[in-house]
Amino acid sequence: MINIKNSIYKIRFLDEISQKNTFIHKLHPLVKLIVSIFYIIMTVSYGKYEIFSMMPLLIYLVLVFNLGDIPLKPILKRSLIVLPIVIGLGIFNPILDNKPIYIFHSISISRGWVSYLSLIIKSFLSVICALLLISTTSMDKLAKALQQLHIPKIIIMQLLFTYRYIYVLLEEFSNIWTAYSLRAPNQSGIHYKLWGPLLGQVLIRTYDRAERIYSAMKLRGYNTEFNNTENDKLILKDYIYLIFWIVFLLVVKFYNIPVLLGSIFTGA
Repeated sequence: MINIKNSIYKIRFLDEISQKNTFIHKLHPLVKLIVSIFYIIMTVSYGKYEIFSMMPLLIYLVLVFNLGDIPLKPILKRSLIVLPIVIGLGIFNPILDNKPIYIFHSISISRGWVSYLSLIIKSFLSVICALLLISTTSMDKLAKALQQLHIPKIIIMQLLFTYRYIYVLLEEFSNIWTAYSLRAPNQSGIHYKLWGPLLGQVLIRTYDRAERIYSAMKLRGYNTEFNNTENDKLILKDYIYLIFWIVFLLVVKFYNIPVLLGSIFTGA
């Protein structure tokens, strides 16, 4: 029961911090969406043996964390969800690519381990970027930004309602779990013979509640359009933010900044 409530809280946590009033939160959603997509594209475009050249990409994440007043620990914990997937995808890299690569004088390491580490870094950077986007922009604003990019409405609706109805599903499961616990107080967990019937009840109750929610939305004038009173036009600070980060990401992509700085400081 506690785990279910924690799951609901964790999902709502991102919605809650997306309502803040910081500089990042005030930016136009379309600008933040474009910058995030461009950041992820640039991140995954690095070669599989490039690690140190990706380090300047951390600057963007650090600034968004600070300017958006986003707590670090919850975002990092959520980014760990991709860790098992990444480990599974690259686990054979050190075995298949065992050619040594020299990283400092006589110190060498397998190329497979380098590509493995590169894959992990890319995954974490991309996931944290996506989480920061959700943490600084509400789902409704993101849907509006997707509509401005001319994404098909059916895709936006599926994305928006899937995100919203996760709450409904978890809350209905929480209610059924509570009712079951009250009827079987001394039992640890749900008996396996009841998994099927209870799962069916969860789906039926969730569907019925979703229908009631949709009917209420229709009675309040919902017509699948994203109507709000906010200004949809980009202002000067939005253009400056967009241009600055696109230029920055292009520079760090095509110029190895750590190597250039090392050359400057060492005089090489």
